[in-house]
Amino acid sequence: MLKRIAAILLVVLSLTLTGCVSKVTGLKSYVDTGDGYQFLYPNGWLPIAVSNGPDVVFRDLIEQTENVSVVISPVDGDKTLADLGTPTDLGYKLSKNSLVSTDSGREAELISAEARESRSKSYYILEYAVKLPNQERHNLASVAVSRGKLFTLNVSTTEERWPKVKEAFEKVVKSFSVY
Repeated sequence: MLKRIAAILLVVLSLTLTGCVSKVTGLKSYVDTGDGYQFLYPNGWLPIAVSNGPDVVFRDLIEQTENVSVVISPVDGDKTLADLGTPTDLGYKLSKNSLVSTDSGREAELISAEARESRSKSYYILEYAVKLPNQERHNLASVAVSRGKLFTLNVSTTEERWPKVKEAFEKVVKSFSVY
């Protein structure tokens, strides 16, 4: 009888603990103390070496077109994120300068842009529909300014997979923080 009660308590405890951590289930942490940023990324994603590009890139082992990256760019003077424009203004600028290049055949449409505050830092959350010559993609980005640098985290997937990964990608974008 005592063993049965202990087994039931163990099952209840494990289910309770599982429910407490479900918000970040399947996500791992990446911290770059040198550049001063961190974020969560999905389990099963591997770092990819990229030269002359993003600071870091992780890609899904199975769905290899899914990726998350961080790009760091200089910002003039001591400008803040608000000095660079509203979320919509900056979202359009980034779509023209980063997502679409001349003669690439790419088109990017800003779907939504919003501001959020976290730990006394401002972030813009941007959502894009990107059309490539042979594929439609969905991108989410989080943008912040810290120590004279513009940090842009971008997570991307195909439009077909977007409904399946939307919740996880939103957690990735909201987990992004600079310091």
